[in-house]
Amino acid sequence: MLNGKVVLITGGTGSFGKKFVEVILRDYPQVKKIIIYSRGELKQYDMQQKYPRNQYPQLRFFIGDVRDYERLKMACEGVNVIIHAAAIKQVDTAEYNPGECIKTNVNGAQNVIKAALDCGVSDVVALSTDKACAPINLYGATKLTSDKLFTAANNVKGCKEIRFSVVRYGNVMGSRGSVIPFFIKKREDGADFLPITDMRMTRFNISLEEGVAMVMYALKNHLGGEIFIPKIPSYKISDVATAIAPELPQKEIGIRPGEKLHEEMITRTDALDTIDLGKYYVIMPSVSFVHTREDFMKHHNAKLVPDGFYYSSDTNIDWETVDSIRQKIKLYVDSNFEVK
Repeated sequence: MLNGKVVLITGGTGSFGKKFVEVILRDYPQVKKIIIYSRGELKQYDMQQKYPRNQYPQLRFFIGDVRDYERLKMACEGVNVIIHAAAIKQVDTAEYNPGECIKTNVNGAQNVIKAALDCGVSDVVALSTDKACAPINLYGATKLTSDKLFTAANNVKGCKEIRFSVVRYGNVMGSRGSVIPFFIKKREDGADFLPITDMRMTRFNISLEEGVAMVMYALKNHLGGEIFIPKIPSYKISDVATAIAPELPQKEIGIRPGEKLHEEMITRTDALDTIDLGKYYVIMPSVSFVHTREDFMKHHNAKLVPDGFYYSSDTNIDWETVDSIRQKIKLYVDSNFEVK
């Protein structure tokens, strides 16, 4: 699928980008070029140490910001595939810096779309978040806007052979700012307790490997306009704390600005346009001048979800246990992890 192709990853030095590069190099050794597009000079330097030029000549490190259209367009020349992972994603940071969040998450998304159309790109997959579903915080609102921009872009492509789609998933185990490394650090620093914002809180759970696999699935199978959503387990935040530090007491400290008790990925209204693919769900575009609902259902060999369906972390049928959380931490986050 990617052999012989030129792939550009925005935000390519982040958690997802690094894992995505690792998977491409492993599974598509004949990839023509991988362009790591990000604004972090230090992160690019660190990544270059792992992938020296003489051993990985297909990698290119391109300093740039998705806010800067001209620089982005320069990077997109000759590109076949764009994976858009760049974002300001910390909920509290976005609440305090709304203008900056909009510039990156909304204006940046529009720049990616325009550059892809102008440069003859064939496939674009944008990363989203469960916080884009019925958002109550600015980060979620900007990602919902971004999702709408990418799905609608299929309607303005004219005669160009290009497909835009979105993947939406939950909390990634071990990613920057996530709860698992936070609790592990608290434990290692000798904390007297683990802070829990609300004991009722639940979240969806996915590994980086599963997130990358989902993007690969979207690249291979999208018609254009879909929002792909994985079927993944939920966990209770209190169970994560117990899995990491069972001897430490848990103290409820109150919900942070913009935080939800539970996350959704498909609302009851979204479900009216949602089809079940087996391993994934797909929210079909509400407006499409390119494909009909029947086209999407036939292409994906899928059926509509039942009336009244919705997908929320607190009513999920699949749940992590304390033991399964420990196993996944060891497998996906820290191979040396032990319960203390």
